[in-house]
Amino acid sequence: MGGTGSSPCASCKLLRRRCAKDCIFAPYFPPDDPQRFALVHKVFGASNVSKMLQELPVQQRADAVSSLVYEANARVRDPVYGCVGAISFLQNQVSQLQMQLAMAQAEILSIQMHQDPTTMLLQNQIEFPDDKSLLLATSNNFSNLQQYLNDFAASTGTGNVIQDPLKRESLWT
Repeated sequence: MGGTGSSPCASCKLLRRRCAKDCIFAPYFPPDDPQRFALVHKVFGASNVSKMLQELPVQQRADAVSSLVYEANARVRDPVYGCVGAISFLQNQVSQLQMQLAMAQAEILSIQMHQDPTTMLLQNQIEFPDDKSLLLATSNNFSNLQQYLNDFAASTGTGNVIQDPLKRESLWT
């Protein structure tokens, strides 16, 4: 029979045919896992899978079968989008997490900017000779925050950043 002893492979068993020694399905659909072939057969059809496997070099067939099984599982769960739906969902999730990270970083910078300037200067160990220099340094920090937020928005395509330092909740439009 096929690749494993006396029992036919899962595909030949499901299709109710004799499993030949050179059965193309036998190495990839063992008799102890009939659901695997049944799923692939339901989505792609045995004839199409056979044609795909015959066109591939032997060393690439196992990977192709794994991909077909994965796509078949995804198609059963989501008949319209299949694994593309799962990929899109994960990409959206990554974008949302990047946005949350940027907002948290912006909030940290905002909090640091609104600290008592004397405390901030002591932490950074920077000395300014007069109030004008201190005001200039503080406004530079705000400019850096604005630049950081605008650069992030441009790189992620998340929109424009409102440059109102007093409204924390309206950083993103």
